[in-house]
Amino acid sequence: MTAAPARGLLEKTAVTLEMVKVAHTIFALPFALAALFLAAGGWPGARLLVLVVLAMLCARAAAMAFNRVVDAELDARNPRTRTRALPAGRLTRPFAVGFVLACAAAFVACSIAINRLCGWLSPVAVAVVLGYSFAKRFTVLCHLWLGVALALAPLGAWIAVTGRVDASTWIPGALAVAVVTWVAGFDLIYACQDVEFDRRERLFSLPARLGPRRALQVAAVLHALTFAALAATGKLAGLGWKWGIAVAATGALLLLEHRIADPGDPRRVELAFFRINAAIGPLLLAAALLELFA
Repeated sequence: MTAAPARGLLEKTAVTLEMVKVAHTIFALPFALAALFLAAGGWPGARLLVLVVLAMLCARAAAMAFNRVVDAELDARNPRTRTRALPAGRLTRPFAVGFVLACAAAFVACSIAINRLCGWLSPVAVAVVLGYSFAKRFTVLCHLWLGVALALAPLGAWIAVTGRVDASTWIPGALAVAVVTWVAGFDLIYACQDVEFDRRERLFSLPARLGPRRALQVAAVLHALTFAALAATGKLAGLGWKWGIAVAATGALLLLEHRIADPGDPRRVELAFFRINAAIGPLLLAAALLELFA
């Protein structure tokens, strides 16, 4: 039995927000804010802060909605995802496409308002974040692609302050490497839920190619690189013991994540994927702010 379509504007808005998983913005936004404050050496100004946050929200919403549009038929065939808004018929494809275009346009507009370089780079960012939706159809590097898409956040925030790429960009570059490996690692854990489906659909998921056990080993290596990249960020930025404690705590959380992760138990995957990872970004942002203001 299919779900009834969303009819009123408020109902459509609620369904759309659920579709794009607004709560998951907590993965990338703290890294963008940390880079923003570090680049400014303190308070970046209300205008720039608002523009960067709006740009982040719009880019992520566009990417998530586009992923749902591209994957609608796959989602309809997957028992785990068939209740999502598009396959369940609660939203129409034209509405979702319109939402993607509106969010992408708003992101570009925010980028232009920030500075010239951000404006010029915004179409590249849109191509990267939307392109991820096709990646699992042709490459096992799709998990890294997702990481790169989220890693644009600290790089973009840094450029929002400086308006250029120079030697200082190594700092957000190291932070971006941490984001790439962190996101790719937890995406591997998440993808372990769909191994059989991905094999049947001939998708290029690494867990489907290697099996869950070896995929989790790869995820562990990626998260070890995350720890190293976070430590390098602190060294490059001249951060002190507060950042060091946050990096150590992040390492402990990642270890806990791998102890909990069990592809055969969706509840444990949810705990490892969302609840533990959701704490990492805010923890590191808090440490960066304490370094600057405490």
